[in-house]
Amino acid sequence: MAKSVNKVILLGNVGKDPEIRSTGGGTMVATFGLATSERSKDAQGNWQDRTEWHNVVAYARLAEIIRDYVKKGHKLYVEGRLTTRNWDDKETGKKVYRTEIVVNDISLLSGRDDGSGQSGPSRTTAGMDQRPAPARDEFSQQTEISDDDIPF
Repeated sequence: MAKSVNKVILLGNVGKDPEIRSTGGGTMVATFGLATSERSKDAQGNWQDRTEWHNVVAYARLAEIIRDYVKKGHKLYVEGRLTTRNWDDKETGKKVYRTEIVVNDISLLSGRDDGSGQSGPSRTTAGMDQRPAPARDEFSQQTEISDDDIPF
C-alpha cells in the first residue's frame, strides 16, 4: 500500500467557548470552532480578508486542557487529522456530514486570562508531539482575528 498522510495544522482564534461533554464510556470530549484568515488583494488592489471556520474536536486529556484553559478569542496552534462523520437527521431522514479536525497536539498561544489574543506569547503545549509552535511571523500578525470578526 502506498504511503498516505492525513495531517492538519491550524493557527487561529477560538470562535466561542468550547462545548464540553462526555461519551457514554466516560471519555471527555471538547468541541469548538477555530477561525483562520487569509488576506489577499482584490481586483481594485484593496486588501480583503477571508475567514474560514474549522470544526475542532479533542478527546480525553486534551479535552480537559481545553476545558480548563481555552475560551472565546484565544489564539491556538492545533495539529490533528481530518475526519468526516455522517448520520441520518432525525427530522428529515437525510444523511448529514460533518468534517472535523481531531486534535492530537495543541499549543495555547494566549495568556491564561487573555481572551483577545493580544498579550505576550504565553504558551502551554499538550499532546503527543511537544515541538514548539511556529514563530509568529509578519504574515500571521497581519491576519489577526479580532472580536469584531467573530459573528456571535
